[in-house]
Amino acid sequence: MPVLLAPQRAPALPQLLQAADSVGLGCSITGTVSADALRIAGIGSLHTAGPTEISFLSNPRLQGQLAECQAAAVILRPQDWAEFQAQHPESPAWVAVLCSQPYLMYALLAQWFDQHRLAGLPSGIHPSAVVADDAVLEDGVHVGPLAVIESRTRIGAGTRIGPGCVIGPDCVIGRDSLLHAHVTLYHGVKVGDRAILHGGVVLGADGFGFAPDPRTPGAWAKIAQLGGVQIGNDVEIGANTTVDRGAVEDTVLGDGVKLDNQIMIGHNCRIGDHTAMAACVGVAGSTIMGQRCVIGGAAMFGGHLTLGDDVHISGGTAVTSDILTAGRYTGVFPVAEHGAWQHNAAVIGQLAQLRKRVRTTERQAASLAELMNYKQDT
Repeated sequence: MPVLLAPQRAPALPQLLQAADSVGLGCSITGTVSADALRIAGIGSLHTAGPTEISFLSNPRLQGQLAECQAAAVILRPQDWAEFQAQHPESPAWVAVLCSQPYLMYALLAQWFDQHRLAGLPSGIHPSAVVADDAVLEDGVHVGPLAVIESRTRIGAGTRIGPGCVIGPDCVIGRDSLLHAHVTLYHGVKVGDRAILHGGVVLGADGFGFAPDPRTPGAWAKIAQLGGVQIGNDVEIGANTTVDRGAVEDTVLGDGVKLDNQIMIGHNCRIGDHTAMAACVGVAGSTIMGQRCVIGGAAMFGGHLTLGDDVHISGGTAVTSDILTAGRYTGVFPVAEHGAWQHNAAVIGQLAQLRKRVRTTERQAASLAELMNYKQDT
């Protein structure tokens, strides 16, 4: 029960489905109980949901739990409902909500309940917050305890700034965004609408830019990072993830990008719309990723690389060259002296071809042996 509304605030099942279904899934309700009489106060799993909650079946392997489910309603595919009915002719205790995408419908319902939770939280500017006189806060903005909002920053309507956040000068945050505690935006960072930034996120820190300084052996001269960071709409960034500002041009995350916890995005990177990254990915500077890429946990990207659209990288893979063709790519290779590593990597890249040649040679040798045996016998 991640969310539980008071009974008087719980909507009837048809009204809840209509309010949550923002993508037109067209769910239908079937069962012996009147759907209008069911008040849905929360969401639960098939195993734990009670008579005021809705549940869902997205994995057919869990169908065995349907018979014992005590939820008020269950979202499932029509074919799963038909299979359940064939095995259990008697009516279940729950109402069936038939939907082609149960997992997506569950996600939409969870969003609805979470938005309901957020709407019930306190609003306004906490007395301990520090807000610059020339900062612009639109209607419904909440600023939590000890937060700091610096000069010339603009925050869109309905956005919540959590405790201890620091929003630097000249920043822009769109409407209905949520910044959890201790998020830091350096100067000039732009964040779109409906963003979710989890605790410890840092946007706009200096990129790792240094030039060798021959005046002192081994010394480095700092390259001032004059660019910014631009974050699109509907972006979610996980806890303690960092996105560095550009050296001259901005670092850019497109619409719908999803970043997990503890990810590092280097300066001047450009991440395409709806690309998703699991935890602990490291992306070196000036890397360009296309749209809808999926990056597994702890993958690593050398700088100045280009990935095309719809590229999937398996977890732990080190990417050191451009990948322009859509598909899934995997590579885990032990560390070695660089020259030896390059030679070994070149050989591994030819293993499939080498295996084919070996098998062809083996077949030819077997045929030759048969011929020699035949000649000896005759």
